Amino acid sequence: MATKRILILGGGFAGVYTARALEKSLPKNSGWEVVLVNRENYFVFQPLLPEIVSGNVGILDTVSSIRSLLRRTRLYVREVESIDLERQVVSLAPGIYPRSLQLPFDHLVLALGNVTDFRGMPGLHEHAFPFKNVADAIHLRNHVIHVLEEAAVESDLQLRRELLTFVVAGGGFSGVEVAAELNDFLRKVVKRHYPIDPREVRVVLVHSGQRVLERELVERLSEYATRVLRDSGIELLLGRRLKSATPQAAVLDNDQRIATRTLVSTVPSFPHPLIEALDIPKQRGRVEVDEFLRVKGRTNVWAVGDCALVPIAGTDQFCPPTAQHATRQAAVLAKNLCATIAQAPLVPFQFRGLGKLGALGHHRAVAELPLKIRLSGFPAWFLWRTVYWWKLPGLLRKTRVGISWFLDLFFPPDLAQLKLNLSQGVGQAHYEAGEYVFRQGDWGDALYIISQGEVEVVKEENGTSRVLATLRSGDMFGELALLHAAARSASVRCRTPVDLIVIRRSEFGMLASNVSAFRENLERLAAERLARDRQSPN
Repeated sequence: MATKRILILGGGFAGVYTARALEKSLPKNSGWEVVLVNRENYFVFQPLLPEIVSGNVGILDTVSSIRSLLRRTRLYVREVESIDLERQVVSLAPGIYPRSLQLPFDHLVLALGNVTDFRGMPGLHEHAFPFKNVADAIHLRNHVIHVLEEAAVESDLQLRRELLTFVVAGGGFSGVEVAAELNDFLRKVVKRHYPIDPREVRVVLVHSGQRVLERELVERLSEYATRVLRDSGIELLLGRRLKSATPQAAVLDNDQRIATRTLVSTVPSFPHPLIEALDIPKQRGRVEVDEFLRVKGRTNVWAVGDCALVPIAGTDQFCPPTAQHATRQAAVLAKNLCATIAQAPLVPFQFRGLGKLGALGHHRAVAELPLKIRLSGFPAWFLWRTVYWWKLPGLLRKTRVGISWFLDLFFPPDLAQLKLNLSQGVGQAHYEAGEYVFRQGDWGDALYIISQGEVEVVKEENGTSRVLATLRSGDMFGELALLHAAARSASVRCRTPVDLIVIRRSEFGMLASNVSAFRENLERLAAERLARDRQSPN
């Protein structure tokens, strides 16, 4: 008898817990194979990601090997390229060898979650730190320590203020917990390790509502959370949204500019592109499923977790995108898959939630529990830690995190950076009108190509400024300093909002050394600009 396949896409709470439940429910000789596809070979316990930034828990303490959690599930560590529901085939991207892989399925489980998407928000993709996974947390931690090191030796007061300003966008649980953890970490380490007055540190939380967590919690707890954040030194900009970002500033919807080198955005989240491409019913970007978690109009396609719009049986409400709902959906889905195979009745999803927990920093939290139990302050924080510690998968993770939390009570945060020395390669940048891409006298570190907008080249001599040239889409600049390993001979200022392609020094060096035509064209361009500069009237 040919083996049949249940194919699960996504290795978050919904996907992993569905596979775990199926391993317990399906007999070994059932003739069914459970397959899970995920881009990483680990499962992330996301509620603890903010504590990676502060170092309260180790990086590996928040992740678990999927293979150790799922002994009988076949794992493919690949990107999903496409889903063909009619042919019942999922195409996976190539691995080390340039060969794609076709996985047929009998039942398909969509557990892809959502993604960070900055469409319509210029500069955020290039200059904001998303906060969705372990890599994001590590990147943010390294960056925060880096700017502290720079601020400690920076003599320019304006640049120092810019370095010591940290902006977090989003007043939901993710934004609040990141801002609180970051605020506690910064104030502890600058007081102990840096020649920086803690009062110089500015943590700003931007939120569109009038209170933080106003959609997530009852009014009393939301007001408490707002007050606690303010009391801890976090500056709240309420009723405001993030509009765009540049390398030096966060721009709000009222055109207020906050000079900063650290912008963390926890909003917005959008449906996974694979979900968007599917011809299935969707509402508010999430897949519509019935009370049995089956995609509407399909008999062998199911959806759970953040990508699914799951109704709560007996109500007109839908499940929020939380881990506790995802794990309960996974358990019900496993039962219904087994019932479908056995041609037995399906069971509806009826879980309504066990409460909401959110950390506010400095051993304080908020908790909203069943029976209208409301907790705040230290009792809520103790409950928050206890619940999440208990939910950690595996005794090893529980032990490691418990030890880390215990030691955190007695020892200061660790300041070690985990630099991976990865090449930055070719990047992108967005600037607003009036901003400088670089200033005369700065060291040349990149070549720039204008993809959209206009800039002007400004020469400063004897206390006066003159515009040497205006550059537009398709033009490049910055080659002089790179070719001659020198400081910038002029400033470049944006006349309009500008999008740039940025070629870093290391990649520029490789191109100039190995592609003779590239270097010759740049040298010719540089000579023409020098000649034009000399001829330009003073």
